[in-house]
Amino acid sequence: MKVAEAGNPARRGWFDRQGLRLVAKPYLSGAFATQRMLERLPVESMALKNLTAGRGGIFSGPQFSRVYLTAPEHSVPFVGSKDMLVADFSTLPRLRKSDAELPGMRYLKLQAGTSLISRSGFNAGRRSYVRPDMAGFWSSEDVIKVVPDPDKIKSGYLYAFLSSRFGEVLVRSGIYGSAVKHIAPNHVGEIRVPRLGASVENEIHELVQGAAELRAEFQAGLEAATSDLFRTAGIEELLDLRWHERGRDLGFAQRGVTVTSLRALNFQPRARRILERLRERECVTLGEVCEGGTLGSGVRFKRIDAEPGHGAVRLIGQRQAFWLRPEGRWISPDQAPPGIFAADETVMIAAQGTLGENEVFCRPFMVTGSWRDHAYSQHFLRVLPGDPRFSGAYLFALLRSEPMFRLLRSMSVGGKQQDLHEELRKGLPVPVLTQSDRDRIASTVRAAYKKRDEADHKEDLALARLEEAVTG
Repeated sequence: MKVAEAGNPARRGWFDRQGLRLVAKPYLSGAFATQRMLERLPVESMALKNLTAGRGGIFSGPQFSRVYLTAPEHSVPFVGSKDMLVADFSTLPRLRKSDAELPGMRYLKLQAGTSLISRSGFNAGRRSYVRPDMAGFWSSEDVIKVVPDPDKIKSGYLYAFLSSRFGEVLVRSGIYGSAVKHIAPNHVGEIRVPRLGASVENEIHELVQGAAELRAEFQAGLEAATSDLFRTAGIEELLDLRWHERGRDLGFAQRGVTVTSLRALNFQPRARRILERLRERECVTLGEVCEGGTLGSGVRFKRIDAEPGHGAVRLIGQRQAFWLRPEGRWISPDQAPPGIFAADETVMIAAQGTLGENEVFCRPFMVTGSWRDHAYSQHFLRVLPGDPRFSGAYLFALLRSEPMFRLLRSMSVGGKQQDLHEELRKGLPVPVLTQSDRDRIASTVRAAYKKRDEADHKEDLALARLEEAVTG
């Protein structure tokens, strides 16, 4: 149990500053110590609510009935408290456009440079920055929008402060509730933001904004690589799959069933039509591509927690593997088998989960750059080519597509928790193309991931510069 320091007890005046809330967390989390440190700085500080603009500047939104569609012409991308943390926005749910553009909902349209704070549930208190390619997305009522006034503060500097260790303590100190955690916009508005001078704030802003632009280019690069692959293969119509408009798979017959599988889902007609279209082109199977490489799950092992900076590595699980900046637990690699790491350009597919449309089950990402330093749980299907003609980057451009996602889902086995059938996944078709085509597509993916790493570096520099300016 965490207790207050004997030499630094909670004082009566602190309760007034918290609206007489008799909740222990703000007084034990370090929030008041951070506030006092910021108050002692020889610079001016301003309440966050006085640095924002538009509809109060800090708002969440009304609760509303959500109707999801898949047709892009009749829907808009929709960001919730979990979705705002992901790196790849191509799989976002889509809200009905006619609802989103109603007068009472229109102001929930995101603007580039807005800081987002998740306000409820497991992810309460996490922050994100609206990058240029997110302009035009809509957000849910579970996300607090902090819209800076450009005449008062730079958007990148404001986000850097909120995402720093100082901002994190102050934001999370406002969390209340027992079973379901919440943060109220009015509590966020009382956070004091130090003003560090135009030159420092501009420098931090430029770094954060540069990171946001690089992440937008990362997204565009992945989409360009996938489109290039399907267009070069002559099957670009599969990218506009309209899966849910193809009718349900009811009352079909399947001949030639073997002991490999007796599950109807593994023979669903919609997936079989995708397979037939792919096999009209020259293809090899995923099992053939990975012969001599890897096509299997990671090792199971006991987790031994360790402190960062003492030889520990970050363990990435399925939940956070798709976030921009993962926050997995730290473990000792000395107490784990060597298989917890992944080779460069290994494609990791979330291989255990449920069949919900917005679940990560069967979604892939690629390990490269700084992500090679992380450890990974056994819940990923690891795909690493053994055939030198194919690269992991090329396979990733293919596997991240909607048609391949649907094919992988059709290979599910299991009960509540699904897995991927060991034999069926080997038969997944991989378009051959020419060597120059494969190299071009792989280069696009690699360039995109380099931009993602560069974006992370810029954001780290911004936080380090802010830390230096505050602590001096």
